[in-house]
Amino acid sequence: MPKIGIVGAGNVGATTALYVAQKELGDIALIDVVDGIPQGKGLDMLEAGPVLGYDSKIEGSNDFAGLDGSDIVVVTAGLARKPGMDRLDLLKKNAEIITSVTENIVKYAPDAQILMVSNPLDVMTYIALKVSGFGRKRIYGQAGVLDCARYRSFIAMELGVSMEDTQAIILGGHGDTMVPLPRYTTVSGIPIAELLSQEAIDRIVQRTRDGGAEIVNYLKTGSAYYAPAASVVQMVESVLKGKNRVLPASVMLEGEYGLDNVCVGVPVKLGENGIEDIIELQLSDTERDELHASSAVYQESLSDLGM
Repeated sequence: MPKIGIVGAGNVGATTALYVAQKELGDIALIDVVDGIPQGKGLDMLEAGPVLGYDSKIEGSNDFAGLDGSDIVVVTAGLARKPGMDRLDLLKKNAEIITSVTENIVKYAPDAQILMVSNPLDVMTYIALKVSGFGRKRIYGQAGVLDCARYRSFIAMELGVSMEDTQAIILGGHGDTMVPLPRYTTVSGIPIAELLSQEAIDRIVQRTRDGGAEIVNYLKTGSAYYAPAASVVQMVESVLKGKNRVLPASVMLEGEYGLDNVCVGVPVKLGENGIEDIIELQLSDTERDELHASSAVYQESLSDLGM
C-alpha cells in the first residue's frame, strides 16, 4: 500500500489525512511538532475506520523519521493567516519552517514527491525545490485546484447547475494575483460567456480572488481547510493512481509562458512521476501580462529572502 506523509496536523493536515483514509489511498504518517496532537488525531481517525469503512493505517508522531518510506509528502506546516494579514506577511517565518521541514523530508524520505500547501504557496514551493534538490517534477504546490474549486462553486451557485458540470482553469499565484481564464471556463462544455453576463463573470472572478479572505473573515481565528484538503487529495490520488489528471499546480517554470526561475500556477499533467508535462496555453496579451504580473510578486518575495 502506498504511504502518504502529512507534515502539519492542524486543520488542513488532519482533514487531508481523513479524506485520504476514506479513499484508502494508502497508509498515513501524520507529523507535527506539537506533542500529542498528531498522536491523538491519528488515533481518533484510526478508530473511525470501522464505522466509515476504511483500513488505512494512521500513525501520528513528533518524529520526522515517521516519514520513512513515504511515496508523497504533503506539507501543510506553517503559521495560519489571520484577518487583515496578507499571505506575503507570512513570508519570513514560514520560509524558516519550510526550510527545516524540507531538510527532514530529504533525510527521511529522499524518494518522495513533495506537495506544498503552506503559504505563501508559490514561494514555499520554490524554497522546497531549492532546499531539496529533488527537481521540478517531484515538487509542486496545491493552489489552482482550490482556486478552481471556489470558482466552479460560485459559477454553479449563480447558474443553479450541478457543480460537477463546471470546468475551469486558473493561472498565476495563489492569492490576490491569481489569473482566472473565463474563456476556458465551461458548464458541460458551454462557455460561461454564453450563460452569464460579463458583470456576473467579473463578480464571480473577484469573489474567487477573495475566496480565502472571505472565509478567514468569517472564522476570525482560522482559515479554510475542508476545500483545501479536498483539493490536496485530488492531486495525491492523481499521483498515486497514475491518473494523469490535467490540473493547475504551482511548478518551477523554465521558459514556459516566457517565465523562468519562479514557481507559479499553470496547468500540468499530474501522474505517478509527479509533473509529467507542463501544458502551455495560448494566452492573449492581457492574460499573459496578468500572469507575468502575478509571478513578479513572488519573484520580489524571493528577492527579499535573498534567493
